[in-house]
Amino acid sequence: MAKIKGAVVVDTERCKGCDLCVIACPSNVLGLAKDLNSKGYNFSYMARPDDCVGCAACAYVCPDACITVYKVKL
Repeated sequence: MAKIKGAVVVDTERCKGCDLCVIACPSNVLGLAKDLNSKGYNFSYMARPDDCVGCAACAYVCPDACITVYKVKL
């Protein structure tokens, strides 16, 4: 069976740091950055990128559709 690796791309300027994606991630890949975007929010980012399996749970729960998930076969 092919192994799948995922990559999460967050539109950091649209992200308002609601933390829903961080909670929804079953692999604990996402976290909130200490940096702020131009609106003053801590945005989401891939804190542990090697653990992403590409399930897209984060993208499904994002209320602002800021997240895109890509899958790559290894």
